[in-house]
Amino acid sequence: MLKTFSLVESSPEMKRYDAKTIEAKWQERWDRDGTFRVDIKKAERPFFNLMMFPYPSGEGLHVGHVYAFGGADTFGRLKRMQGYNVFEPMGFDSFGIHSENYAIKVGKHPRELIQETTSYFRERQMKRLGALFDWDHEVITSQPNYYKWTQWLFIQLFKAGLAVRKKAPVDWCPSCKTVLADEQVIGGKCERCQSQVIEKELEQWFLKTTDYAEKLLSNLDKIDWSETTKTMQKNWIGKSEGLQIKFSLEVPRQEDKKHLVEVFTTRADTLFGATFVVVSPEVAKSWIDLGWKAPKEVADYITKSLKVDQQDRTAEKREKTGVFTEVFAINSGNKKEIPVWVADYVLGSYGTGAIMAVPAHDSRDYEFAKKYNLEIVEVIIGGDVSKEAYIGEGKLVNSGEFDGLDSKEGIKKISEYIEENQLGKRTVNYHLRDWLISRQRYWGPPIPMIFCDKCAKDGKSANKDMTGWFPVPEKDLPVELPYLKNYQPKGTGVSPLATVPEFLSVKCPECGSLAKRETDVSDTFLDSSWYFLRYPSTRSARSGQVPFDSDITKKWLPVDSYIGGNEHAVLHLLYARFITMALHDIGYLDFEEPFKKFRAHGLVIHEGAKMSKSRGNVVNPNEFMDSYGADTLRIYLLFLGPYEQGGDFSDRAIAGVYRFLNRVWSLVQEIADNTSTATPSLEMERALNLLIKKVGEDLENLKFNTAIAAMMEFLNMMNEKKDELNKELAKKFVLLLSPLAPHISEELWEVLGEKFSVHHQLWPSYKTKFLEEDKVTIVIQVNGRFRDKLEAPKGISKEDVARLALDRPKVKVYTKKGQIKKSIWIEGRLLNLVTGG
Repeated sequence: MLKTFSLVESSPEMKRYDAKTIEAKWQERWDRDGTFRVDIKKAERPFFNLMMFPYPSGEGLHVGHVYAFGGADTFGRLKRMQGYNVFEPMGFDSFGIHSENYAIKVGKHPRELIQETTSYFRERQMKRLGALFDWDHEVITSQPNYYKWTQWLFIQLFKAGLAVRKKAPVDWCPSCKTVLADEQVIGGKCERCQSQVIEKELEQWFLKTTDYAEKLLSNLDKIDWSETTKTMQKNWIGKSEGLQIKFSLEVPRQEDKKHLVEVFTTRADTLFGATFVVVSPEVAKSWIDLGWKAPKEVADYITKSLKVDQQDRTAEKREKTGVFTEVFAINSGNKKEIPVWVADYVLGSYGTGAIMAVPAHDSRDYEFAKKYNLEIVEVIIGGDVSKEAYIGEGKLVNSGEFDGLDSKEGIKKISEYIEENQLGKRTVNYHLRDWLISRQRYWGPPIPMIFCDKCAKDGKSANKDMTGWFPVPEKDLPVELPYLKNYQPKGTGVSPLATVPEFLSVKCPECGSLAKRETDVSDTFLDSSWYFLRYPSTRSARSGQVPFDSDITKKWLPVDSYIGGNEHAVLHLLYARFITMALHDIGYLDFEEPFKKFRAHGLVIHEGAKMSKSRGNVVNPNEFMDSYGADTLRIYLLFLGPYEQGGDFSDRAIAGVYRFLNRVWSLVQEIADNTSTATPSLEMERALNLLIKKVGEDLENLKFNTAIAAMMEFLNMMNEKKDELNKELAKKFVLLLSPLAPHISEELWEVLGEKFSVHHQLWPSYKTKFLEEDKVTIVIQVNGRFRDKLEAPKGISKEDVARLALDRPKVKVYTKKGQIKKSIWIEGRLLNLVTGG
């Protein structure tokens, strides 16, 4: 329940601060006059200020959205006052599982629901924030005039060999009834609905993000992004430099017994400690497919393991399981015969899908060896391997000719030995996997591909690796999503679109025979991977012919500032970088990185936890905007704590910020009504100039909470020294407040007799002469020894310092027995009194 309190007292003739009326007044004026619109073509100092657009999939925005938007908008307003033409567009990420699941929940068709929710978000919530949003450039991803170009983008990637259809083990969410990309599985659960995912083997569309793994990693050193975000991306890309070593195999139950298994290791110095080999269930399955007659126990284990999600298989706390294959390998270092096991903690998707197990120096291998009574051989001195694995570095032992080398030298020498003897090679592996974009759902852009049986039999294709597949001709885009009354996912691995004959059947663009459309839709993250490119071009004369106008794009992109949540660090942000790099290499963009600067904001929590409908702690901003106004809500949220950390929302604490704005309102009204031409004191002038400097620097660095605190402190000073206030000082204070509280600032600007609008003004400058310290600290010595120190006004004379010093107890003790013979004075720093005693 909302708390209530009394408004600040004001004189009867003084106009009351009526936030709701004031905000509605100025929102209507700004919209009517196009105050925040930017002339895309004529802008002389373009600044693209971007924030993550919302999913219009629930009951509306919560205060976490206001926190994100309010901070980004405050920064954008500062840049506008610095003389930039700030473009701050907004739209809706309206395709995808989020919107479809909500439509299913409320029993509406997604197409109808999105019309309602986007209107509600825009008109009832987002416009009330008083942000710089330029709605003339709105983007809604589920509209055909947008997803036409998402489909065009897919076709360009296909033509460049970056979009492929292949059979692979994939993560399946039984609740959402669709496959998920690796990045959408967190701890073995669906990031959207938290259901436990399972693994299936299906033929799906992938984008080859792995082709860009090194560039995605190395470019992180060149961009101005939050370190937390860069670290998350580095960890997800997961570069490992190591050695790929060939181990020969003896395979029973197969006529040709000469086989190899290749293992990847980052610790070549431990090669001689490899006492068994572990292959993934995926690798073992491929052996069976090639004719290996696996023992029944092994075959059963492989089948069972392949049904478990990969993240679940590698969870640290999960007990390691495995089975002996009855196959032996030869250790390429010491030529010893060692057993080969299948274990589910090794993944087919990482490295070669096989490892050399060194239990003495790897914790997982140690646990496995102890469980199955396998040999443990120490090859690095430094720990007690009878108790636990030693994973550090040290001197090599039990390693033949390499004994005595330290680990780093051992890695180098053993790697050279392996390569010289053609037993392997140095290589690089990445954790990053290709981006799985197929979705067996309804609400998304149909993937614009056609399969022709006749062309497949004739060996024809648009891509040598994908016989029979052709992109939809670009002139036929968009492939419109048909209206399906029964759009709910089937859970069969096939999209609901497969049930629509008139959608499914199409002529082959190559031979004209009857062919089939692809019925999967693409992942919503493909929609949002390029939306920032579309924003500036939505009203271009060429918007219907190209996804983004080349001249406009050169002027406005890459994005100058992007602010959003770190929850998208390895989802949206990584995909947006990949798509931009691909479009650059194909020839459509002249830059590789989409965002010059990215800053991650923190989370607003409530009742000690992240806001969640399931927890029942979501806070609706409408109630607080109704009671206190959007300006109060904006400032309160930004005052919670450091922007990159967030804070805990309290419906009681917001009243304090409301009182602050009421005090600002009352004081500026008083100043406006007063005909006095008071002159601020030197102290007031200095405080004002320090405030201008601090607030400007803090807003530039997104330190909103400290900027607000400084303004509150200065307001206290203004109230204490009302006889020193005048309109010029009040106007500067209102200018400083305007990025944070745009509505009340606009009203007070008018109250002070200024012309519309405060948001057309430049940021006030400060005078450096007022920033100098007006006090100095002077050291007092007696006969060359430190006795005390004192603070004094800057420019104080030697005589005045001596008089003050001789009156201080700590100095009197050493001067009372003798007269002062002379004194040594270093102006503003030191006074040394020399006595005759």
